[in-house]
Amino acid sequence: MKQRYALGIDIGGSGIKGAIVDLRKGEFATDRLRIPTPQPATPEAVAAVVKQIADHFAAELGDGPIGITVPAVVTHGRTRSAANIDPAWVDAPAEDIFREALGRPITLVNDADAAGIAEVLWGAAKDHPGLVMVTTLGTGIGTAMIHKGTLVPNIELGHIEMFGKDAEPQAAASVKDREELSYETWATERLQPYYERLEFYTWPDLIVVGGGVSKASDKFLPLLKLKTPIVPAKLRNAAGIVGAAWLAVDALANPDALRGGEGPAEAAAKGKEKSKKDKKKD
Repeated sequence: MKQRYALGIDIGGSGIKGAIVDLRKGEFATDRLRIPTPQPATPEAVAAVVKQIADHFAAELGDGPIGITVPAVVTHGRTRSAANIDPAWVDAPAEDIFREALGRPITLVNDADAAGIAEVLWGAAKDHPGLVMVTTLGTGIGTAMIHKGTLVPNIELGHIEMFGKDAEPQAAASVKDREELSYETWATERLQPYYERLEFYTWPDLIVVGGGVSKASDKFLPLLKLKTPIVPAKLRNAAGIVGAAWLAVDALANPDALRGGEGPAEAAAKGKEKSKKDKKKD
């Protein structure tokens, strides 16, 4: 990857975080900046905060790419769901909203996908040759599927059926806190049936568990009895930012052919061409 630095921005329910990422090392090249998520967290309100973060890193970033995560399904620049975010995101032209607010091309991705690709490139599943499922346990359950290093986007397996209902509101880390469950009860009664189903539907070679609760993985992962090896994430809360930055650079080389209008690569190329013409005029 020729582009070494990119800006990653991770939109969460309580905070929006960003940092310049060194893509040769898979780590932050600057200190992280965090700004509280606005309420209500509409696309326009969130875009205004994202612009503050982009402006903060403008000198270090220059014309480098920007990747932004959002807790929603993202297809061809539009957000299609809003399980843990303001309903205004459903079917919103979110990538265009961010581009207009920032005045430059950006790449918008699902937050679990960003965390997943980061764990495969630099984290707990680095260089794994098979099928990796990365799950993020937090307010909800995010999932990412990576096969032989290639991301399959928008795999919403936090919402598979469990006991006749959506699994997420039964097994997410937020449920443990809300219902004041012990780690043992949460692991054996909620996570065990969830991961059994995930294992049955996808037959992965490795499961990686991320999210803030992964720092206490020794309290619940050893209690799970699965056929598949299951390990804690290494990048933890940095994974979304790091993955978003990498996916932004990847989008330059592999633009979305199904997205209407300009993709990041075309917009960046046009910008460079315009700069060349402006210099010639001068």
